[in-house]
Amino acid sequence: MTIHLAGDSTVAPTDHGATSGHPEVPLLGWGDELARFVHDDVRNLAIGGATTQSFRDEGHWDRVVEAVRADDTVVIQFGHNDQKDPTELAAEGGYRRRLTDFVTEARDAGASPVLATSVERRWFADDGTLRWSHGPYPAAVRALGRELDVPVIDLTVFTRWLYAWLGPEASAALFPHGAAVEAGLRVDDALATDNTHFTTAGARYVAQYVAEALVAIDGVHDVAEPMGAAIMAAHQG
Repeated sequence: MTIHLAGDSTVAPTDHGATSGHPEVPLLGWGDELARFVHDDVRNLAIGGATTQSFRDEGHWDRVVEAVRADDTVVIQFGHNDQKDPTELAAEGGYRRRLTDFVTEARDAGASPVLATSVERRWFADDGTLRWSHGPYPAAVRALGRELDVPVIDLTVFTRWLYAWLGPEASAALFPHGAAVEAGLRVDDALATDNTHFTTAGARYVAQYVAEALVAIDGVHDVAEPMGAAIMAAHQG
């Protein structure tokens, strides 16, 4: 089985340090790290700057579907760039319609589609609270998942928990600017304010969560004998 990934830069393959100017501080999406945590092949066709519209218009979605085989999985995560075009790609408008088409076409190709909400931006307020940056877009994905009976991996919730748990300072290391500071490297001003794109640490955290979510969706362990009775018996013994 192959896991096909469709999405934007927060999913896309590494730039090998081209953006930061330091090979040891690459910018990459979580899809680049997913193969570390799954047994299946991973085919990452996500691309930086993509919207649900441009991904189709530029032929990337066709490349996903053409390679799909029966029982493959297609994970679909957009939203960061769609929200920049609230007229054509409104959460409950063009964005949702195009995601619906992706789901339908993945199923028609014999694959199992999985939707993912956008990873959150690391955007802390002055009082240390983490702001919400995606408005209605994650909710549109959750609602579509219910409507079409498609599993949803809620990466908005997971990354919000991750950043808040680490805190404003420690969470910076998940992004190239924070990793560069830790390594004593200089980054340009544009990268220093980029709290959207991951470096290796951030991509790896998210990829591991996606891998666990895919196992849960697959249900491969659902038939295992629950351990509660055995644990209780051991304590009683």
